[in-house]
Amino acid sequence: MSRIPQPLFDTFECFHELNFLQLNNERAAVQQYLKSFEDNCHAVDSYLVVRSFLKSYAGNQSTFNSFRTHVERLLLWSLIVARKPLLELRRTDAEQFMEFCLNPPADWVGPVVKSRFKRVGGRKRFESDEYVVNSDWRPFCYTVSKRERKLGNEAISELSSRPYHMAQGSVAQVFAVCGSFFQHAMDEGLTEANPFRAIKQKSIYKQRNIQDVASRSLTELQWSFVIDTAEQMADEDARHERTLFVLATLFAMYLRVSDLVGRDNWRPTMGDIRRDTTGNWWFHVVGKGNKGAKISVRDEYIQEYLVRYRRSLELSPLPSPQEKTPLIATLKGRGGLSDRHIRSLLQTVFDRALQRMQCEGWSEDEIDQLRSASLHWLRHTAATFDAPLRDMKDLQADLRHNSLSTTQNTYYNSLDEQRARSVKELKMRK
Repeated sequence: MSRIPQPLFDTFECFHELNFLQLNNERAAVQQYLKSFEDNCHAVDSYLVVRSFLKSYAGNQSTFNSFRTHVERLLLWSLIVARKPLLELRRTDAEQFMEFCLNPPADWVGPVVKSRFKRVGGRKRFESDEYVVNSDWRPFCYTVSKRERKLGNEAISELSSRPYHMAQGSVAQVFAVCGSFFQHAMDEGLTEANPFRAIKQKSIYKQRNIQDVASRSLTELQWSFVIDTAEQMADEDARHERTLFVLATLFAMYLRVSDLVGRDNWRPTMGDIRRDTTGNWWFHVVGKGNKGAKISVRDEYIQEYLVRYRRSLELSPLPSPQEKTPLIATLKGRGGLSDRHIRSLLQTVFDRALQRMQCEGWSEDEIDQLRSASLHWLRHTAATFDAPLRDMKDLQADLRHNSLSTTQNTYYNSLDEQRARSVKELKMRK
């Protein structure tokens, strides 16, 4: 394969600065790269169709980033490997592309990099600054799991490289995004065929419904160590009162990090935690898709963690509905923390809990999952613990799942401890 793939689209913010009528605002490196292909590839025209497709999904950064990754790979593959215009791909091409994604060549795979393009210039930024391609960027990225990194750090050894493997969920996403791209092109009258829809064995590229939440949840023992560790940290250092509050809030209400960080049109305040006329507490939140919702709040959280945190801030024990105090603030009192900052706070708790379990002599089986634990695990852990005790529809409402089947398949069909207990004493011979 003679040509090296390079990035064609920059960040979410840079994409919005493009001139969608022309090519003149694209990076010079992108324009030169597109013009370097043979005329019969129609590289510029193919790029413009992809750009138009991405513009339709440029309202949400995470959606844009995901769609950009998959459709950019498709465009690069059509130009470099298939050597034909993107809109002339047919069913056999789509099948070959999917197989390519499952086993990309080594020069298409690299480590995760932060930037696709690098700025050439001094510390001050100017509009005239030149941007060049980050030579470390590759269309496919291999990652090392948090657990493997921690084991490597504990053993003080280098991590061994592993062959690239695409997760089933990612395979399904590639198939869905590329199919959506061709549907967009059909809707625009640019093509009459959707080669991904024509694939006959679609099932091998679609997401499986079975979700193994147990592998992304803490055990009761591990969670006990995590919450106890956060409480100890807060007792030892008042700055960690915020850390304890973040941990308890995420767990108690099955929250995503965006529910604490906020969105462009909403920032969570103390006043969003309100008591109704019957004495029940609710957290009023703006969630994914800018959908408003309210989440029921357990009494222990209010009495033990909300009151404790507010007292550390020298506020009244309970919030008023009109209160505008930020739900999570910087140590200097400014509203809002980044999701990276929140993840860092929680990682400190996970690391200390792991160290405590190791020092107390718990077995590897009992502590291993803590090496992989992340912020989102708190949502899964809490829902897994609560599922046997709550009505399925109530849990669905607080998790804000669109479909009841998602809640059922995730938390009610595979309660592993109960299932294991039911088989443990069964005899091989009657």
